[in-house]
Amino acid sequence: MAAPRLIVGLGNPGAEYADTRHNAGFWLCERLATKLGAPLRRESRFHGIAGRTQDQVWLLLPQTFMNHSGQAVSALARFYRIPPAEMLVLHDELDLPPGTLRLKFGGGLGGHNGLKDIAAHLGTQDFWRLRIGVGHPGDRDQVVDYVLKKPRAEERTLIEAALDRALEHWPHLERGEYPVAMQKLNTKGNP
Repeated sequence: MAAPRLIVGLGNPGAEYADTRHNAGFWLCERLATKLGAPLRRESRFHGIAGRTQDQVWLLLPQTFMNHSGQAVSALARFYRIPPAEMLVLHDELDLPPGTLRLKFGGGLGGHNGLKDIAAHLGTQDFWRLRIGVGHPGDRDQVVDYVLKKPRAEERTLIEAALDRALEHWPHLERGEYPVAMQKLNTKGNP
């Protein structure tokens, strides 16, 4: 399996959204950019904030708002000829409790509008995702309000611990060792 050449963190631009649950993908992507020494800067041609590692791996934070994430992803992917199978999308996941991570390839989109838009622009759902658990409000009518609010302090602590775990096991993803990464990341609380 090929190592990822494009890592996309999903979220909404703007200070009012910076600390909301929906921006968990941004949080991890920003931390990963720091770890990999890839300074992020505005790239208007890619409708986002982007950076590149010395190994030519792109990191992207779309600035199109969540529901239009595919515009940014497809612009960068087309320009650099990066196939969907070599993309890793980092995103918040309602169906997982805070502190939980799940790595998966393809499959359903779980009602996530950012993923839906990316799949629509790419013409496929066959890309890697790292799902970052943020929990569920318990009522589907409260989902929009829930993801656009800050997590409670104890939830944020659990989410941050999960992000630390993702960074710790990043070398497996970097080398395209997806089965090993899945074993390490998909186990709740695995150090």
